[in-house]
Amino acid sequence: MLKGSMTYGGKKFGPGAYVYAPKGVPTDAITFAEGTQILHYREYGDAGFDQVASTQAPRWSDAREDVIVLDTAAMQWDAVPNAGPMPGLFIKYLHVDPVTGFYTRLVHAQEGWNDHRVAHHPCYEEAYTTQGRMSYNFGDLDLGTYFFRPARIKHGHFVADKGGTTWLLRSDGELHNWYSENERVRWGADAVNYGPGGSRMRWSQSTHDLASGPSWRTEADLEALQASVRHAHSLGDTAAAYVPHAKRVDPSIIAIAKALDAANLQGGHGQEHEHSHDHDHDHDHGHNHDHLHLDWGADAASVEHPHERTDEAGYNWGAGRAYRPGDPIPAPIVSSLPVRSRSRGRWDGDGM
Repeated sequence: MLKGSMTYGGKKFGPGAYVYAPKGVPTDAITFAEGTQILHYREYGDAGFDQVASTQAPRWSDAREDVIVLDTAAMQWDAVPNAGPMPGLFIKYLHVDPVTGFYTRLVHAQEGWNDHRVAHHPCYEEAYTTQGRMSYNFGDLDLGTYFFRPARIKHGHFVADKGGTTWLLRSDGELHNWYSENERVRWGADAVNYGPGGSRMRWSQSTHDLASGPSWRTEADLEALQASVRHAHSLGDTAAAYVPHAKRVDPSIIAIAKALDAANLQGGHGQEHEHSHDHDHDHDHGHNHDHLHLDWGADAASVEHPHERTDEAGYNWGAGRAYRPGDPIPAPIVSSLPVRSRSRGRWDGDGM
């Protein structure tokens, strides 16, 4: 409950009240005062209700758990273990499904908490900002902002603003954090029937381009992210310095240039490798050069979930899959833009 009051089981609750009603479990009447604002979520079903005579009515045969009613304002914040490179992230666990792993919690990042890395998870993640503001992935999470992220979408570069920020955060499985730094990706296209006046045009867009404007990161943000790097160094981590896109040479361009050089030096027969065959040597080899093998860091199959291409969600890279320690850690989904948030009714990112 965001504002107002609620009465359940004869007890009155203020803002922050939380109710979990399991499927098939008789639930007492809930009364809200006029003007009360609530967030109503449900998993995998409609919002229908069947009227029963009392809370003593029979449960459904497949029902599990009991009704949960919490006054979250009276609960203590617990420090998140292994929260990342900086302390200052706190949590209130509201509900964890013992079968599916689906869980709901309040998360608070105190002022000064930040993380210079991007992360991805094996499960989806959604959140609603209930307090404060945070600068994040070329956008802001301010009061009332909601986001939904499919599994494995990269997100990060968090900087909590004055007063910190709080979210109601939900995911359909355990939230493992897999971090990346120095991220880069670029793509483009040739327009066919759109552009100024319907004319053709060439364009490209990437995180590199988005970062070049004056409204990207403030000096305070940049200093906070470097503080995150210094904290990682103090723990023995070899974190790279945080440098915004468009403020450094794009490493992907360097990688492509090195690949072209390697192809020319290791057997390529393009225009730069033309030569006359008037010299005397045996041509029985037929110019069957071995294929060039470049090391890009990891084979694609080594960063897939074991059932990535064979299970019922094999067509959908954004589908969450349960992860168990020892499984291959899946790589993030390649996205040309950082996934951002729907704020004030405006979509401003892809992959949502």
